[in-house]
Amino acid sequence: MVLVRKLYDWVLHWAATPYALPALFVISFIESSFFPIPPDVLLIAMVVAVPLGWLRFAFVCTVGSVLGGMFGYLIGYQFMDVIGDRIVAFYHFEEKWDKIGMLYEKNNAWAVAAAGYTPLPYKVFTIAAGAFKIDFLIFVLASTGARAARFFTVAWLMYKFGPHCKVLIEKYFNLFTIVFFILLVLGFLVLKVFL
Repeated sequence: MVLVRKLYDWVLHWAATPYALPALFVISFIESSFFPIPPDVLLIAMVVAVPLGWLRFAFVCTVGSVLGGMFGYLIGYQFMDVIGDRIVAFYHFEEKWDKIGMLYEKNNAWAVAAAGYTPLPYKVFTIAAGAFKIDFLIFVLASTGARAARFFTVAWLMYKFGPHCKVLIEKYFNLFTIVFFILLVLGFLVLKVFL
C-alpha cells in the first residue's frame, strides 16, 4: 500500500507543476506499455485543478496512450524476446499468453477495446497485439476508440463532479486503492473466464 501511495503521490505532484500537460502525455504513453499507475490519476487532478481544460487534457491523455500502445505493439512485434517477455512476466500473464493469442484470433478488435477501456492490463494486450501480429490498423482504431471513451468519460465526470471526488479520494485513498485492486482482480477473472 505504501509503494502504491508513493507512486500515486509522485504522479499527482505533476498536476501542480508547469509540466502537467507533458507529464500527462508521458505517463499516458508509458502506462500503455509498462508503467503500473494509470494516467487517470493525473488526469483527474488536472481536471479538478482546471475544469475548463477537461477536453484538452482528455485529448492529450488519449493521444499519449494510443501512441504508447503503438510502442507496446512494437515491443511485441519486434522485441518480444528482449523486453516483452519480462513485461508479461511482471504482470503474471505467462500462463495466459497462448489464450490471449486465441482471443485475438477470434475477436482482435474487441479484445483491444476491452483492455483499453476496462481495468484489464492494457499494456499486456498492446504487447500481445504485436506479438500475435494482429492487423495494425484495427489495433490503432480499437485502441483509439476505447482509450478516448475511457479518458473523455473520466475527464467529463471530473469536470461535472471533480472537487467533491478529489476530497473523497484523498480522504479514502486506502479504500479506493483496495477497490481498484478488486476491480483489477475482477478484470483478471473475466480474462480467465474468457481465456
